[in-house]
Amino acid sequence: MRAFLSTAALLPLILSCRLVFAQAPPALVVVAAAFEREVTAVSSFVGTVTPSKRAVIGSAVDGRVIEFPRNEGDRVEKGDPLAQLLTKTIELELAAAEAELEFRQQQLAEMENGARPQEIEQARARMVAAESRSKFLKARLARTEAAFRINRAASEDELEQAASLVVEAEQNHLDAKAAYEMAVEGPRAEAIAQARAQVGVQEAVVDRLRDQITKYTIVSRFAGYVVAEHTELGQWVKSGDLVAEVVELDTVEIAIQVVEQYVPFVTVGQQVQVEIPSLGKRNFPGEVAMIVPQADVRARTFPVKVRLHNEITSAGPLIKSGMLARVSLPTGAKQNALLVPKDALVLGGPMPVVYVISSTDPTSKQSQVAAVPVELGVAQGKLIQVTGAVVAGQFVVVQGNERLRPGQAVSISRVVDETSTAQIPPSSTRTP
Repeated sequence: MRAFLSTAALLPLILSCRLVFAQAPPALVVVAAAFEREVTAVSSFVGTVTPSKRAVIGSAVDGRVIEFPRNEGDRVEKGDPLAQLLTKTIELELAAAEAELEFRQQQLAEMENGARPQEIEQARARMVAAESRSKFLKARLARTEAAFRINRAASEDELEQAASLVVEAEQNHLDAKAAYEMAVEGPRAEAIAQARAQVGVQEAVVDRLRDQITKYTIVSRFAGYVVAEHTELGQWVKSGDLVAEVVELDTVEIAIQVVEQYVPFVTVGQQVQVEIPSLGKRNFPGEVAMIVPQADVRARTFPVKVRLHNEITSAGPLIKSGMLARVSLPTGAKQNALLVPKDALVLGGPMPVVYVISSTDPTSKQSQVAAVPVELGVAQGKLIQVTGAVVAGQFVVVQGNERLRPGQAVSISRVVDETSTAQIPPSSTRTP
């Protein structure tokens, strides 16, 4: 048979419990002020780190590999050789072409400079000598003609011979005079132009051979890292065969897929935060580099590329190609929100609750708390948006709120300032 206590017996027990509760010391709590701040809804999108540039470099000519100085994982700068092909035969051809070019250049220089003063003087002397001989022979011809007419002292043969020598002397004089004038005037412009053209043709031959030799040295076109080798020392490669693969990791890109209702809130040049879980969940500043204006019609997502600068250490790039990354992107418009620390939330009931201090004076020795149900909104770092009977400037309990009861007396031991937390780059509580 059960024993029941009468109301008269329970009344002293209830009164004694209330007396004990009333005499309990105030609970020590740590509080923070609720405040308003402009926030944006943010979501996390998963992507993969990819190089900003990737080049599979091949050979432009046929040849045998005589040097292959790079290995997988090695860093190369722009212009560094990846492989060297044998060039002995073409180097001999180049040496011969360069000698021929030098010969033609000297010929052109000789024509452009004209005759030397000594050569001009020599031509003038020959011209004067030819003129003097011509005068002498003319005078002798005149004497021979006189002797022939007066007393037939000269024969017809002697007369004809003298006349022939005069004609020959006059022609020699004209030839010497023309040679002198040509020496003075120098080569014709057309001859100089022809010599220049010959030099140009030979220069093109030399440039072609040099370019051909350059193609026998396979180089990297940008700074990066060798990630694949496609040939070995001593191997014969043909034109178009692959030699090595190089990627640029000084800057990396992350390709993510953004659903169409969020794309209007993403803009090129927007600063975002990138988290690399394998690097201790570090946050890296990134920038939206591209929004591809073509959606996947099945998933209704748009490709978005985020670019960020890598950290290059002595051991190589910190962020490596293929790493998993999470990018925080805005998924809504900016709005004014009431923010409280996440530590102020008391969960477990039908709605989240925050305990609000009745006093607005943080130096107050004793206050009471009220439990206020709230609805949660955008999370931003250690803060979260709440909607309910809480106003900016009110103090909410952030430590010691687990065992509080509505109306309980509390004593504020410390006030923490969480307003600077809102400046932390936003993280997301939602993942599409």
